[in-house]
Amino acid sequence: MSFKSIFQLLWTETWWTWNRPPRDPLLFHDFACHYFNLCEATVWFVIAALVLKRWWTFRRSFLEVGYAIAFLLFGISDVIEAWNLTSWLLWWKAINLVALFQFRRTIIGRYYPDRRLF
Repeated sequence: MSFKSIFQLLWTETWWTWNRPPRDPLLFHDFACHYFNLCEATVWFVIAALVLKRWWTFRRSFLEVGYAIAFLLFGISDVIEAWNLTSWLLWWKAINLVALFQFRRTIIGRYYPDRRLF
């Protein structure tokens, strides 16, 4: 395997693209890969709004704004994934997920130890 093919696999490979003709009936794959990602993105946007609301109410740490932005970026990545799944997007999602866990551990542990949801 050449360096070029490894680079392509890790960074530029397109794994799938959603391109349903408008008149074709919807299949399970459409719901599982396209519409589920759009619903999931909506959930991340709502959680981002809840985190921002909590920050606006209590103003305990500006880290919460970063936490909300991380949720917002994760939602945006799901919107992109609803149409196109690429290697770089998987890396983006993985890095964002690590950031979300780090923000959660820091913020919940330090400022809201009694809360468990967000």
